[in-house]
Amino acid sequence: MNADTTRAIGYLLVGSLAFFAPLLTGRVGGIAADVGVVAPFALVAIVAFVSRDGTVFEFLASAADREEGRLYDLLSFALGATALALCFVGFAFPLTAFLAPIFVLTVGDLARTLARPWTRTPVAGAAVFTVSGTVGGSAAVALAGVVGGAVPGVPLVAFVAASGAVLGALIRSALFRRDDSLVLLASALVVWFLLEIGVAPTAERMAVGLAVTVALGYVAYALGTASVTGVLTGVLLALFAVVLGGYGWFVLLVTFFGLGGLASKYRYDEKLDRGIAQENDGARGGGNVLANSAVALVAVVAYAASSRVGVDPLVFQFVFSGAVAAALADTFSSEFGGLFDSPRLITTLEPVAAGTDGGVTWQGAIAGAIGASIIALLGALFFAFDGAATAAVVLAGFFGMLFDSVLGATLEGERVGNQGVNLLATLAAGLAAGVFAVAL
Repeated sequence: MNADTTRAIGYLLVGSLAFFAPLLTGRVGGIAADVGVVAPFALVAIVAFVSRDGTVFEFLASAADREEGRLYDLLSFALGATALALCFVGFAFPLTAFLAPIFVLTVGDLARTLARPWTRTPVAGAAVFTVSGTVGGSAAVALAGVVGGAVPGVPLVAFVAASGAVLGALIRSALFRRDDSLVLLASALVVWFLLEIGVAPTAERMAVGLAVTVALGYVAYALGTASVTGVLTGVLLALFAVVLGGYGWFVLLVTFFGLGGLASKYRYDEKLDRGIAQENDGARGGGNVLANSAVALVAVVAYAASSRVGVDPLVFQFVFSGAVAAALADTFSSEFGGLFDSPRLITTLEPVAAGTDGGVTWQGAIAGAIGASIIALLGALFFAFDGAATAAVVLAGFFGMLFDSVLGATLEGERVGNQGVNLLATLAAGLAAGVFAVAL
C-alpha cells in the first residue's frame, strides 16, 4: 500500500469522528454532547499543527507536508470539519449537511487515489471522485439514521450528496492544494441550502438526472467542447435543472450546452485566423458556462422554492427560458456571425475589425434569432407556452443578444470582462421574459 493510499485511509478514519454527532446528540444532549462533537476535530487540528515527525506524521503526511515539515493538509481538513461541527451544535445545522460533505470528501479522495493507475485523464479522476463521493456521503447519512440521527429520505440524501460531490470536484479542479476546508464548507452550504428550500426529488428523476448528466458531461469533454471545470459546472447545472425543475428544463439547458459547444468548434481554424476563436481550442471553461447559465440556475432553484417565496412558478419558467434563449442567441451570433466580413459597431454602425467588442453582422443577427427561436420552441413544447409566450421568449433572447453587444461596445474591457457581459445580458433577457410573465 503506497503512501497516498494510507493517507487517504487515515483521512477517512479521521472523518469517521463525525459519527459522534448522531451518537451523542441522541443519548447525551446538552453541553457534553456539543463538546463531544466538536472536540475530536479540534484535537486533530492541534495534532496536525504540532506534528513534525513520528508515526502520525508519516501516516498522514502528503508530499507537500513532508517538504514543509508540518501536516498542513490535515490541518485544513480538520479546521473545515471543526467549523461544520460548530455549525451543527451551535446553529442547528442539519445532520445531513454535517456528515455528507465529510464523507463525500474522504471517500471520494480514497476512491480517486485507488483508481489513479486507471484514470489517465483529469475528467476521469473527477468522475471517480464524484460518483464515489456521492455513494460515500449517502451511505454515511443512511448509517447515521440507523444509529438514531434525524435524516431525510434516500432520494433527497442522494441528490444533496451528489450536488456536494460535483461542487467538491469542481473546486478541486479549479483551485489550489490544501482546499479541503473550502471543499467541506462549500459542499455543506449547498447541501444545507437544498435541504432548506424543501425539495422532494423522486428516485426516478434522481437516477435519470445523475445518469444522463454524467454521460453528457463526458461526451462534452470527449468532443472538446468543454474543459474539466466546464464539464463539472455544466453537470451541476444540468442536475439541478432535471431534479429541481424537470425534464423540460434539462432539455433547454442541455440544448444550449450542446449547440453552443458545437458552434464554438465550427470552422475553428478559420476563426483562429480571424482572431475570434474561443480560447482553449473551443473548450468552454467553468467560468464561461456559469456566466451564461447563472441566471438560469437561479431561476430553476427559485422555481423549486416558489411555494415558499410566494411567486407564481410560471414566472421562473419565463426567466429561465429567456436567459437560456439569450445565451444561445449570443453564442450563435458571435460564433457564426464572426465568420462574415464587414462587421459594424452596434452603437455607431461604423465598420470595425473582426473580433471587435460590440461588432455585429446581419448574418450574426439572423443566427442569433434562430438560436433564440430554438429555445422558445422547446419552451412551447415542454412548458406549454402559447404563441404570444413563445414570441416573448424569442424577443427576450434577441434583446439579450443585442444588449450583450451594446455592453461589449461600451463597457467591456477595463470595466467589465466578457463573462460579466454575458451574465448581465442573460439577466436582462431573463428579467424581460419575467416581466412578460407577470403581465400575463
